[in-house]
Amino acid sequence: MPKEWYGLEDIETKLRKRYLDSALNHEVRGIFLKKSLFWKTVRDFLVGEDFLEVENTVLESVPGGAEAEPFVTHMNALDEDFYMRISLELPLKKMLVGGFEKVFEIGRIFRNEGIDREHLQDYTQMEVYWAYADYNDMMALMEKLFKKIVKNIRGSMESKKGDLKINWSKKWPKVEYFDLFKKYTGLDLEKASVTDLQKKAKDLKLEFKPADGRGRLIDLIYKKTVRPNLIQPCFLVNPPVEVEPLAKRVPGNPGRVERFQIVAAGTELGKGFSELNDPLDQRKRFEEQAALREKGDKEAQMMNEDFVEALEYGMPPAAGFGMSERVFAVLMDMPVREAVYFPLMRREN
Repeated sequence: MPKEWYGLEDIETKLRKRYLDSALNHEVRGIFLKKSLFWKTVRDFLVGEDFLEVENTVLESVPGGAEAEPFVTHMNALDEDFYMRISLELPLKKMLVGGFEKVFEIGRIFRNEGIDREHLQDYTQMEVYWAYADYNDMMALMEKLFKKIVKNIRGSMESKKGDLKINWSKKWPKVEYFDLFKKYTGLDLEKASVTDLQKKAKDLKLEFKPADGRGRLIDLIYKKTVRPNLIQPCFLVNPPVEVEPLAKRVPGNPGRVERFQIVAAGTELGKGFSELNDPLDQRKRFEEQAALREKGDKEAQMMNEDFVEALEYGMPPAAGFGMSERVFAVLMDMPVREAVYFPLMRREN
């Protein structure tokens, strides 16, 4: 065992040999004690609000519930390929069809995407669904949950991002996606064409593919221009329908959807929406996503006939929300992989 702390100064060594890091440093052990408390707080809160915790399978015939490239695996028993789930969403919503009105799951999901300060490929996510509620109900519930999390993890209602202080105690404002997009980009999403968005992306030196549709371009530009400016907690609401294929349209404004994102410290900490339960609208949006996928967009969603059929039997109006362990990493002001005890890493040599 290294007798001095200088024996483990290299961050790569710390992550590869985390058992030595935590054996030598009680502060590292403290991170994972807090992480356990983080998930306990989430679970206890939702159970206290009469939500039922459930478990669903990791392997799926059709991945869905998010726009992400899945991992593929092969099941010998059936001699068939399956996907590692990229979201918890669709099975939970089918449980609403089955008569369960308040459900949640805390489980692993897998996304075949890049590694950076905020992204992992294999991580824990929580998703919750609430029948006969809408996104306003869910915003109120999640603000209450997040404030409890912050208090339990930080011991106060403040956290930091570098030198910036983030105050979680105030009432969180609702800010319009279209308004902020126009403020920080100069583009009016009511009028901006795909060509306008491509030009803006080029001006910002953002990489995109010719197959990227309007929703992908909007999201790409938003993440570069709008999101970094949102430091204090807020609800970013009512984005364009193209960026959220699973949310209900805003009544009287079909170009927008009833979705909210919790944004703070310049990053997204979770999103929720009034769930789309119209099978005809859902089929059309899946078809639009499938067309983008055929053009080469590997993250576009696939047609999911089984889910559409479930909607045809009847899913009650509902609200949903999802968050990951990124929330914990942000509260601790650390890269998300440093908040994982054994993060996946490239092989040595």
